Amino acid sequence: MFRRAHLLLAGVAVSMGLLAVLGAIVFDAKLVDPDGFIGPSYLRLPIVVGIGFAIDLLPRTLWVSRLNPKRMPGVFRDRWRTHWTRDRATLVVSGILSFYITYVSYRNLKSQLPFIEGRGHKFDRELFSLDRALFLGHEPAIVLHHLLGDGFSAEFLSSVYLWFLPLVPFALAVWLVWSRNLGYGYWFATSQCLAWTLGTVSYYALPTLGPGFQHPWLYTTIDDTAAGHLMNSLADSRVWAINTSSPQLLDITNTLSGVAGFASLHIAITLLVALMIQYTTTVRWLKVVFWVNTCVTAVATLYFGWHYVADDVAGVAIALFSFYVGGWASGQSFTRHRVPEREPVKVTTM
Repeated sequence: MFRRAHLLLAGVAVSMGLLAVLGAIVFDAKLVDPDGFIGPSYLRLPIVVGIGFAIDLLPRTLWVSRLNPKRMPGVFRDRWRTHWTRDRATLVVSGILSFYITYVSYRNLKSQLPFIEGRGHKFDRELFSLDRALFLGHEPAIVLHHLLGDGFSAEFLSSVYLWFLPLVPFALAVWLVWSRNLGYGYWFATSQCLAWTLGTVSYYALPTLGPGFQHPWLYTTIDDTAAGHLMNSLADSRVWAINTSSPQLLDITNTLSGVAGFASLHIAITLLVALMIQYTTTVRWLKVVFWVNTCVTAVATLYFGWHYVADDVAGVAIALFSFYVGGWASGQSFTRHRVPEREPVKVTTM
């Protein structure tokens, strides 16, 4: 059952893991588990799933039992028996493990970019020229700053942009823990792993820094936002990495450099979430919220100088490709009038 999805998840995770190990050997650097808003990934992902597990069982038990202590054990056992099956456990474990290996490998491979960038050409100049051509001779950032201002709009866009950080693990947990159709969980986990992998490939295929790092003077008016602080912090860590001329600084700082422009994985992942909600739920307001979130995130990438227009376009392409291949691997259909959650789980064989 879901053999294709299992093979693809494992294949992507193993491939990314091997590349990260190879990079560490070549650059004589150790692999680092990146910190996030709830600590390192090996803690963050299980914690998020554990929270989902608790939210799934405890409120349901209290509600269905009507706070009757005698009924609670039976309600709890019934939910455990019907929802937390062996197949569900397999989905959660394989999805979390594959994503963890893929994401940690992505962060390490991305962090190794500064140590090879001197060996090749960066494409910031070409993409910046393309942006100016698309905006009729103007820089996109300046146009957006004049149009939207740098007060409330800057703080709002910063909040939306940084919402991406908790969105990634929480969205994964939602589809792994709560999707009634197990195929939807495999669909999202596989698509996410593919998106992070393709994003890594794009960094090496077309290396860029992004306009905010290449032309920082265009963004001085929005430095005092959360997104601006993050950009300055990443810029400092990158400069430090380059000046030390050795990836062994990771042995001292245990931190990772995180500067790469092409393609935008903010766009890829937020669009992927919107597509999953569109295809797997019937809640209209939820669809609207996440389509709006994708559009606002796209504006924020240009407003803060994280990405060029071409980066966002590439992010859209990555999301669409990953979404389709993940759907194929998990046995999904793409019919126009498909009914989310009511379709039977499809069994794929090879």
